[in-house]
Amino acid sequence: MVKANINRESRLMTDEAGHYIKVGRDFASHQSVDHSRDEYAYYDRLTDTIVSTNTIEGYFSIFKRGMKGVYQHCGEQHLHHYLAEFDFRYSNRVKLGLDDSARAERALQGVKGKRLTYETIGQ
Repeated sequence: MVKANINRESRLMTDEAGHYIKVGRDFASHQSVDHSRDEYAYYDRLTDTIVSTNTIEGYFSIFKRGMKGVYQHCGEQHLHHYLAEFDFRYSNRVKLGLDDSARAERALQGVKGKRLTYETIGQ
C-alpha cells in the first residue's frame, strides 16, 4: 500500500516497526523514530531534517475520529474522497489561523466552475 501511494522520491519517516525496513529501501531515504525508547522526533544533521511521525499520527488521529464518529463506514472506492476532505480540514484548521468563515470561503473557492450531477456520483 505504501509503495502504491507514495512517490518514490519521498523521504519515508516511520516508527521502528520492522515491516517498514524492506519498503523503506524503495524511497529516497528512510528514517525512523524509536517509540519504545520514548523517541518521537530528532534532528538529523546529515540530511538537515527533523525526523518525526507526529504530523502523520496527528492527521490519522483526526481521520479515525471522524470516520468513527461522523461517517462510520467508507467503501474502498470512495476512500480518496474522504481523505481529500480530511486533508482540507487538517490543512485549514484553527491552529493554522483559519476560523470557520475563512475555512468556508476556501471551501467555496474549490467548487467554482465545477458541477456534480447524479450520473457522476454513481460512477
